[in-house]
Amino acid sequence: MKYNVGFLGLGIMGSHIASHLIKISKSLNIINRKSLKTKNFISKYSNDKKLKIYENLNDLAMNSNVIISCVGNDKNLKEIYLSKRGILNGIEKNTLIIDHTTASVKISKTLHKKSLEKKSFFFDAPVSGGEIGAKNGTLSIMVGGNQKKFKTLKAILDNYSKSLVYMGKSGNGQITKMVNQICVASVIQGLSEGINFAQKKKLNVNKLVDAISSGAAQSWQLENRAKTMWNKKFDFGFMNKLMLKDLELIIEEIKKENIKLPVTNIIKEYYKKLVKLGYEKEDTSNLIRLLK
Repeated sequence: MKYNVGFLGLGIMGSHIASHLIKISKSLNIINRKSLKTKNFISKYSNDKKLKIYENLNDLAMNSNVIISCVGNDKNLKEIYLSKRGILNGIEKNTLIIDHTTASVKISKTLHKKSLEKKSFFFDAPVSGGEIGAKNGTLSIMVGGNQKKFKTLKAILDNYSKSLVYMGKSGNGQITKMVNQICVASVIQGLSEGINFAQKKKLNVNKLVDAISSGAAQSWQLENRAKTMWNKKFDFGFMNKLMLKDLELIIEEIKKENIKLPVTNIIKEYYKKLVKLGYEKEDTSNLIRLLK
């Protein structure tokens, strides 16, 4: 089945996701915004008749049976879905809403509830894999929402994911992404300390990666970021300001319960420091800067 897909959030990740969607959709509906990413996307697909450009969210929603968003935070989600002329005011019955934003559990549950009132279905479906994963169509997607509709969801998301896992009720996708970020932050900090130690001991980075990448230290971060960290290259990947946002969401979530995350708390403060130092747009692997 072909879908009329409304897509919101043509940023670093979203523009690549939208590029996969336009290939498999009956139409790809976007909002005409002044951002450079939007202009570039429109220019790239200007000759593709499947690209439909709308001036407001209401019209986009009325002409889409699938809505996919990939924006920055809770505030953005409230603006596009809950505002006076937002998506939820214009959607038709049985619309599938898929949100790839890393956001709070609270906003995800709110949007799930509001969607049900419109007889539509909201899924919190945050992603992992960075810009490379979005570009290559190899994202890992963790999904919370209505299980009966997951099969339909899968037919769409399989086009740009290598891992797609249903995690249960609304909000569980976001909780799973929080676990992901807890693990990733700790791995990056450990890798930073390891690389810094190796540099001080004057090891050869190529031999180092070869030596430990097949053992217990193996990780995506080691294989993809060890050499760039060594060479002080941080101009790609997932930005510090976004990792800080994600870690702050986690710390806010654990305030409700007696859950201890001492290391995550420390690393959150490291990212906060990097952002204050002006490195907010650098890749998260620049934690190593704080060890120099």
